[in-house]
Amino acid sequence: MMSTTDNQYPVRVQARLDEPLSRWLWLVKWLFALPHYLVLALLWMAFAVYTAAAFVAILFTERYPRALFDFNIGVLRWTWRVQYYAYAGLGTDRYPPFTLADVADYPARLEVEYPQRLSRGLVLVKWWLLALPHYLVVALFAGGGIWFTASRDDDGFQWAAGGLIGILVLVAAVVLLVTGRYPRPIYDFVLGMDRWVVRVGAYAALMTDTYPPFRLDMGGADPTGSVSEQPVPEEHRPSHAATRDWTPGRTASVVVGAVLALTSMGLFTGGSALLWVDRVHRDADGFLAASRTFTTDGYAIASEKLTIGSASAAELPAIQAMLGEVRVRATEPDTDRAVFVGVAPSDAVARYLTGVPHVTIGDYVDDMPTVHSGTTPVQPPEQQRIWVAQASGAGTQTINWQAEPGDWTVVVLNADASPGVHATVEIGAEVPALTAVSGVLIGAGVLLLAVGSLLIAIPVYRASGPVPPGNREQPVGSGSRV
Repeated sequence: MMSTTDNQYPVRVQARLDEPLSRWLWLVKWLFALPHYLVLALLWMAFAVYTAAAFVAILFTERYPRALFDFNIGVLRWTWRVQYYAYAGLGTDRYPPFTLADVADYPARLEVEYPQRLSRGLVLVKWWLLALPHYLVVALFAGGGIWFTASRDDDGFQWAAGGLIGILVLVAAVVLLVTGRYPRPIYDFVLGMDRWVVRVGAYAALMTDTYPPFRLDMGGADPTGSVSEQPVPEEHRPSHAATRDWTPGRTASVVVGAVLALTSMGLFTGGSALLWVDRVHRDADGFLAASRTFTTDGYAIASEKLTIGSASAAELPAIQAMLGEVRVRATEPDTDRAVFVGVAPSDAVARYLTGVPHVTIGDYVDDMPTVHSGTTPVQPPEQQRIWVAQASGAGTQTINWQAEPGDWTVVVLNADASPGVHATVEIGAEVPALTAVSGVLIGAGVLLLAVGSLLIAIPVYRASGPVPPGNREQPVGSGSRV
């Protein structure tokens, strides 16, 4: 773990209190900043993907790919401007620009020195283990971890105001509303906390091996050095730094690619889970089933309304292809007592059980039954003509039913219509389409991952190429100062 000297740190956070400030504008900045928040939500997805890619690159090459670094520092820079304008600072009324580039005259700026080499060992532990003490401080400043919210990817995080920063900014806003001035002591303290959070964020995002100082450097001026006022002349920069711009088109390509890549992970996960269920959890008869034991002092145990399709006959082939045969089993532990199990339209069951003490099962796995009180005894179930499938007798009773569109209810009673029902009920279905569905999800995941990878990789390749002669400008996302 590398340490920093007293007055040097490769992450520099700079701000200027842009007075005079409007007394009331802060009340609606959340609305004005909303377009930025929507764009940043997408950019942070790309940031997470690129940070994961940088993790692999550092692990094998000890280098953070320059194009990825330029993009990620651009996202950090954009975020810092928006937060300074909004509720992590309220330090300016000037609307933030929509760009990854450094804007030299904007009141909030951010710079991170490009690391020539990064440790393979540190990349494995710094973002979670070594940074843990800082995360505790950041949680206090930003509010219980609201500032950095972990994503699926190793170092993805999202920035938002809250905690001590949010409280002090609110106090400053109220003072501003009353007096027309931002209290300087509060401003200096807020900027110190903001700076701490940004340093930790850059460290956690693998952009430096230099451990963030446990030091509250207050005020808008960063004591470790100011952000460059002008782009560094090309002749003073390493050859690898002469890169092409992160143009809006390339940035949009990366964002779309990141969204597709992250979506593909969800499709992979869902498809794999369904395939595992299909292969592992079928019983000997090929059914996927769940069972639970129920007891009531009333006359019946009924399921909640089971809606299948929209009651259209045209949907029958698709429903039967999806669900296949449905199986319901009811077992009465007392082998001398007959049990009845039946399936009927929900409206008919509701009329049958009106005024009858019974229970309704919601979540079949673990929900507590809903108790319905009443005084009316139940009519013998076998005398009713509402059932589309039924079985009764001692021991285990099974009904097999071809699912049809409509609203259905499963009911279990004692065959003699006596109160006090105790039965183990199992509901299952063949679900023959599960294999195909899991295959489609996995295939779609492969396709989206391939397309997303191309949309991410092509802009990186182009942004890493040499700048044509006569067009050598500072990269839009570059934050280095070498």
